[in-house]
Amino acid sequence: VHFTCLWFISFYGWYLLYKEYEEILDKRILCLDKLKDRPDMFTVLVREIPVCSEHERRGCNVHHFFTRRYQPYYQSYQMLYDGKELAALWDKATSMQKKIQHLRDKSMKKRSKRTPSLVEPLTGDASKIELYEEKLKRMCDIMRGLQHETMLQQLELPVAFVTFKSRVGAALATQSQQHPHPFLWITEPAPEPRDVLWKNLSTPSRRLLLYKIGFFLVAALLTIFFTVPVTAVQGIAKFEKLKKWFPPAMALQLIPGLRSIVTGYLPSVILNLFIYIVPYSLLGMAQFAGYTSKSATEIKVCTMVFYFLVGNVFFLSLLSGSLLDELGQSFSHPRDFPSRLARAVAAQADFFTTYILTDGLSGFSLELLQAGLLTWNAIKTHTYGRGKKSSPYLFSLPYFRVIPFVCLSLLIGMVYALVAPLLLPFVVGYLYFGYAVYINQNAGEADELDEKDGRLEINSENAARAYCPPFLTPISSNEAGSSSKHSATS
Repeated sequence: VHFTCLWFISFYGWYLLYKEYEEILDKRILCLDKLKDRPDMFTVLVREIPVCSEHERRGCNVHHFFTRRYQPYYQSYQMLYDGKELAALWDKATSMQKKIQHLRDKSMKKRSKRTPSLVEPLTGDASKIELYEEKLKRMCDIMRGLQHETMLQQLELPVAFVTFKSRVGAALATQSQQHPHPFLWITEPAPEPRDVLWKNLSTPSRRLLLYKIGFFLVAALLTIFFTVPVTAVQGIAKFEKLKKWFPPAMALQLIPGLRSIVTGYLPSVILNLFIYIVPYSLLGMAQFAGYTSKSATEIKVCTMVFYFLVGNVFFLSLLSGSLLDELGQSFSHPRDFPSRLARAVAAQADFFTTYILTDGLSGFSLELLQAGLLTWNAIKTHTYGRGKKSSPYLFSLPYFRVIPFVCLSLLIGMVYALVAPLLLPFVVGYLYFGYAVYINQNAGEADELDEKDGRLEINSENAARAYCPPFLTPISSNEAGSSSKHSATS
């Protein structure tokens, strides 16, 4: 009977997976149909471009190379430049524009509130605006000189975005090797313009593997060092061990109910607080791994966080919580190791139940309320952000932090489905709570406009303009009073 039930559950699970993947496939096809006019579908990122022997430039070499090999498909290219100085000036200029706009809005509000008088009280703001406008004009003159073609030729990087007239040309260029030398003319799909990490495009291809190995080693060291708080948390969960290590803990028995809180709920709270910073720490490390897009960085971080949770939260909790006490006997009697491991898994059922309950209440509830963002918005509104327009945008869930926790809960649920069936309602409630948060966040997002068919030429031209680095966008000193959103759409 037990065997038949397992077979029934397995086949029913396979059927649910089949229906789920069928629905995901339909949504994926619908998404691709809506986003068929994105610029990245017409664009290829090319690395390690050699210098043209005739003109001593990389740009003309790109034009000659792709005109010769992809003449029916090739349209244009956009070279990238080492514009650190120009980017710094561009940031200062945009910041100066925001200051001028803020001062003008501030002076307009003062004028509307005050009655006209013989002495104008706003001369201070007017002088500041004139001073900032003069500085902005000087910055714009310097930037125009640096944006000149002769100056940019000296800053060329061996990287370019090549745009094609059709998706077929971009696909052919991406999926084929362009040169017998494997480290020359390296092509890869271009990320979306808003998704590009511009600072990582200057990284040589030969160093990318070293950077990724370094990121993996640093993540492994973080996983190893994290064993200390996990072991300490498991020590708190075991009251008998806690009394041996910390004798004053015996006072917990004097207060009714305090022992169950300290040994039951407190370890899960501490573990969640420690784990909360892990995804953001790995995301900061992944910025130096050389990924060309933000989405690729977050996908890699998502994978690393899941491995981290499986290694530390699941297996290390078993080892430090129950199996560590019998480790010596397991080495002396290796045949009994599977049975001891099974007992260790069953002994940690209460801890994982509390962990899922704590993560469900403190995780998705805080995401739904967005308490941190509300607090920060209140502080900003009553301090330096007073008088500025507030954005009604609702921040979405960072999936590199949420998805690994959901996968860990599924793993715990599958392991404890037979050992501790009472844990399953908590897992199901956790997933339903997460689904409710997901639906609420999707309801606040704006619907995308559907693109019309028959715009192949227009889409390819838009793709050619979309991959211009932000610091090459001209800033007009005459429009300093306009909106600060005057930068490129990248």
